[in-house]
Amino acid sequence: MNDQQQTVFAPEDAQDYGKDPIAVRETDKYVSEYVRGFVEKWDELIDWQQRAESEGRFFIDVLKARGKHAVLDVAAGTGFHSVQLLKAGFNVSSSDGSAEMLAKAFDNGMRHGVVLKTIHADWRWLNKDIHGKFDAIICLGNSFTHLFDEADRRRALAEFYAALKHDGILIIDQRNYDGILDHGFSSKHKYYYCGDQVVAEPVHVDEGLARFEYRFPDGSSHNLNMFPLRKQYMRGLLEDAGFRKIKTYGDFQEESEEANPDFFVHVAEKNYE
Repeated sequence: MNDQQQTVFAPEDAQDYGKDPIAVRETDKYVSEYVRGFVEKWDELIDWQQRAESEGRFFIDVLKARGKHAVLDVAAGTGFHSVQLLKAGFNVSSSDGSAEMLAKAFDNGMRHGVVLKTIHADWRWLNKDIHGKFDAIICLGNSFTHLFDEADRRRALAEFYAALKHDGILIIDQRNYDGILDHGFSSKHKYYYCGDQVVAEPVHVDEGLARFEYRFPDGSSHNLNMFPLRKQYMRGLLEDAGFRKIKTYGDFQEESEEANPDFFVHVAEKNYE
């Protein structure tokens, strides 16, 4: 089977949101959204080379500056950050709630000369499947937005907190939903979704749902339902979970240096003092 055949959506990949797609606001829906056909196309959206160039050493430098080595990537996706960190010398465990994503991540790791330690796990019961404590947890790619229920968000952060060593850190990112909700959607596509042949934009946004459509060069399209997390709300959740010294970056810059970033990155410390 050639690459073109592999990326064609199969009939079983057809999405079903019922008669009212914007009424679907469920945490568990993401599992069925990441069907094989979409996962095979995901790297067209990411564009690994462009993303590596745009991010530079941001996450590597944040982790090394704090002396962290054992890292749990809880939103491994197709493996981009797990691979980057492994190649930089970190001890990485890669987890995701989508088995399709993990399979693709493992294959991508092999192509980049590394072997990923993959674990299929739901964040809400993370410590049932993940054993041991980590210096750092990363939750990237706007992944936390898949949790629609506040109880799920709080439970997931509690699980992250419990999986960290006493001086561990959590690095978690999100789209700038404040900008989308308050001013409408615009994106430089400079940092995260770098694939220049893929269109990613919302088809519906309100305070409880951001429904994005992804359109690919072959004419296919796919949708993801996400909860639009506001920045201060997210920081409040982190504080409520016990995290301290929360620093937020805008597109990898100090917040004051980027007026309207596409993404926020929160670096939160687990500190008993």
